[in-house]
Amino acid sequence: MTDKKISYFRDIPDSTFLSARMLKSAQYNEQSIQPGDILQISILTLDPQINNVLTAANTASYAVQPSNSATPTATPPLPGYMVDKTGFIELPMVGKIQVGGKSSAVIKDIIYDKVSVFYNKPVVSVRFANFSITVLGEVTKPATYIVPNEKINIIDAIGMAGDLTIFGKRDNILLVRDSLGQKQSVRLNLNSSEVFSSPYFYLRQGDLIYVEPAKSKIASTDASKNRNITLIASGLSLLVVLFSRL
Repeated sequence: MTDKKISYFRDIPDSTFLSARMLKSAQYNEQSIQPGDILQISILTLDPQINNVLTAANTASYAVQPSNSATPTATPPLPGYMVDKTGFIELPMVGKIQVGGKSSAVIKDIIYDKVSVFYNKPVVSVRFANFSITVLGEVTKPATYIVPNEKINIIDAIGMAGDLTIFGKRDNILLVRDSLGQKQSVRLNLNSSEVFSSPYFYLRQGDLIYVEPAKSKIASTDASKNRNITLIASGLSLLVVLFSRL
């Protein structure tokens, strides 16, 4: 395999060029909450007793397996509030809240407004508890990863998986995404800095990344198989000769 195939962002000048080069970057759009998502919601007030009630309600655990995951290990149970099939969650002392189709920032403001009716200056935080991505193929650590920060890009994901192996095809990364009940697929080229401006640069909940093996690995695997077959055949021939002389 050539250096041209192995290196990332080949179109960026090397270190002999000392001036900075501006790269186009993709716009990040906050993700919308969907049915089945699990939200970790923290509401802190000046009343410790009320805080205990709200915290206790936030510790219900849900066993979740990401829809795109091809790994056999299930995700550990996750605490939080699961969004029901109609897009609602129910909070103690607040009641039902429509969260489906809204971002975590919008939901935070809605909860703050509702809680502020009862308590002075509550502190509210909302985030995904089950934001997960799956990285498979020619990476060091293929697995499904729970991501604490929903603003994650494909470079971050590959870093979490320990980088591509020497046999991974960097110019043809497959991304599979659920979108409105349908599967979308797109190919990304990590040899080019244009990946930073791709609308698929930032990942979504449940995304699957697959790194294909290069032809060099396929060829080496075939060569290894052929070598093993040759050794087995030679061993059998030797046994036949030995038995024929008995």
